[in-house]
Amino acid sequence: MGPAAPAEASGPRRRRARPAPTPVQRALGLLVRREHSRKELARKLAARGIEATEAAATVERLAGEGWQDDGRFAGWLVRGRAGSGYGPLYIRAELATHGLGSEAIAAALDGFEGDWTEMARDLVRRRYGEGGPADLAQRRKAADLLARRGFDGDSIRAATRFDPDD
Repeated sequence: MGPAAPAEASGPRRRRARPAPTPVQRALGLLVRREHSRKELARKLAARGIEATEAAATVERLAGEGWQDDGRFAGWLVRGRAGSGYGPLYIRAELATHGLGSEAIAAALDGFEGDWTEMARDLVRRRYGEGGPADLAQRRKAADLLARRGFDGDSIRAATRFDPDD
């Protein structure tokens, strides 16, 4: 018989311990999944045990290299929320919670190519059919729905008092 195999080779293989990911690696891991605002990315890094100053420096570095961009994040969020049936007031408030300034918010909303009034009408049509709200009570319910969804008064009026032949 041949020589005996070393004892290590016959036992279960052990995995090498991976080094802990750097703050940049953690941040990139978050950014490849979806866009994040600077504030949100720094908060998530801090929640993963990275010191606030180091998290802020990491976010600054990634923003400088183009990996993180608040403008791109704002556009992504506007398109996503508008596609889910939310209006500009709701989206503006959500963008503000992500730490974006009024100029970035205005630019993102101005860059949206959809028609808010038509989106409001579509929501009402889906809820009440092609004819829209039939009576005053349904019009009020439709207006409340649109207000909760963040549409402005002009869009709400146009959507709840529309002629289906328009």
